[in-house]
Amino acid sequence: MKFLVKQRRGALTSVAGSGVFLFFMLLLAHARMQQHEDEIVANLAGGRVIVHVAKDLIVFAAVDQPVEAHAVPPRVMALDSTHIGVLFGASEWQLPADSKPIRLDHDFLRITRGDPRYQEYPNQAEPDLEAMGVAFLEKLRPLVTQLRHKLDFAPADPLFEFVVIGYAPKSYGPEVWQVEYRIEQEQVATRAEYWQTRILRPRFTQLYPPEGKHASHTLVEASYPPGAKGPTLVELIQGNDPRIARLRSGEPRFSKVLEEIARGQAQKAAPADAADFLRAALPLIYRDAHFVLGTFDQQRGFDWIVPPDEPVEKVKEGKDQPPEAPSLRARPKP
Repeated sequence: MKFLVKQRRGALTSVAGSGVFLFFMLLLAHARMQQHEDEIVANLAGGRVIVHVAKDLIVFAAVDQPVEAHAVPPRVMALDSTHIGVLFGASEWQLPADSKPIRLDHDFLRITRGDPRYQEYPNQAEPDLEAMGVAFLEKLRPLVTQLRHKLDFAPADPLFEFVVIGYAPKSYGPEVWQVEYRIEQEQVATRAEYWQTRILRPRFTQLYPPEGKHASHTLVEASYPPGAKGPTLVELIQGNDPRIARLRSGEPRFSKVLEEIARGQAQKAAPADAADFLRAALPLIYRDAHFVLGTFDQQRGFDWIVPPDEPVEKVKEGKDQPPEAPSLRARPKP
């Protein structure tokens, strides 16, 4: 598998990734390690995110596919006024001495462009994306350093990741990015099996828009753990899965949405029809799995179609944050 690391408005760099992700089992065995008196526990969020950039609207879904018993779900949060994020992997941490877990989607303060930490990793991403990456990096550092036992998974496998969905500045348009955080470990005490763990700088992978003026525009999908079993929604559409075929034949406007996706022109699909199609398809495909579904409009902001069961904390406003920053709290039912 290859990851394409792209500057939003810059050069392209190919980065080789891990071919086979074995850490689905390995990380399960070690991230929720046997808890010693001073051991921290990472709670993993597994699942997938599906994004349809339709005409003048982004429709997205986050599906909960637990990687262990009592796992936390993928969580959605506001990142700034024009982006939301879906969190996967080690998004929640438990300290032995504290009954309340540490959640990475809580107490998130938008970093302004003047923050000196932008200079920490020059030329990695545009400033707004860099701000998001650094914000999570700073939250992860003190937690990851408390991992003192060997974690037996490949260096290319992310411990934590989030998917950025929204609109880039300067009229760049819709964008989707995958931001991954890997770790390095070094044994510092042989007899006691004591390992020093550090979090690496985030890796940015642009998932949308596709490269090239005439590139095919289709649905975007990312999963955690990477390479999780099961076909993508696009593969089900292309294979004329019976569940998709049922929706196609039963609703003419769904047939039109599927036609646009199949032609590689998903961005031309009617936004309301695209949202309704995902709302109808997800329960058929994932059966009893929990999922959330929402839309993001560049002018009107965020709105829920299927909200999460728990309240979603709004991003804390910095001094330079515009008042129109979106709230991800579920709207009260009429």
